Amino acid sequence: MQLHPIATFRSPLKDKFGIPKQSGLVAALPGSIVFEKPYNNPDYIRGLESFDYVWLLWGFSANAHAAVSPVVRPPRLGGNVKMGVFATRSPYRPNPIGLSSVRLKSIDVTADGAPVLYVEGADLMDGTPIYDIKPYVEYADSHTDVRSGFVDEHPLPQLSVVFPETWQRQFTSDETANIIQLLSLDPRPHYQHDPERIYGMTYKDYDIRFRVDEQEGVVKVLEIVKSFKD
Repeated sequence: MQLHPIATFRSPLKDKFGIPKQSGLVAALPGSIVFEKPYNNPDYIRGLESFDYVWLLWGFSANAHAAVSPVVRPPRLGGNVKMGVFATRSPYRPNPIGLSSVRLKSIDVTADGAPVLYVEGADLMDGTPIYDIKPYVEYADSHTDVRSGFVDEHPLPQLSVVFPETWQRQFTSDETANIIQLLSLDPRPHYQHDPERIYGMTYKDYDIRFRVDEQEGVVKVLEIVKSFKD
């Protein structure tokens, strides 16, 4: 079976670093889906405007190497415990395919290269290939009071964020809120704990440089630098 992208995802997150580890963690994080030819025909999405959420089937296009091990080390477990790859949501899989549920905010059928889907809450970086889109159907796709394996026993930690107002002025209030949420999820690799190390997360055209104090549970934004990446 051969898969061909039907669309490309556009996001303010230009690199893997800082991408939420699951969809919905930064609920208002904006993104858009730009269709490729011949799928940029509005007939392909006729009726989709009546759904609030969609499933995206996409490719881990930024992974540098293929999965070769049957086990991985989930960040939620501190990177110290091995679990079967099919018992995790690791991006390193036999077939590098991702599945995300995102909120469908609007559809523009008048844009250049129309149509364009505007969504929120995705865990995809800019340029990710989209292979399929399916409507989210509540009665079939939503399950309550279910077990979630090791995730139940290891709740998602969140850090406080110190983001000086001087740097916030580079962004809108919505963008600032999204950046704070992204940083609160601690975007560092699970194996890095150096309190003196300065990290950088790209958001739109800016490199957000920060340091993490694990003892205080705080992310401190140190600098915002204009990025000149294409």
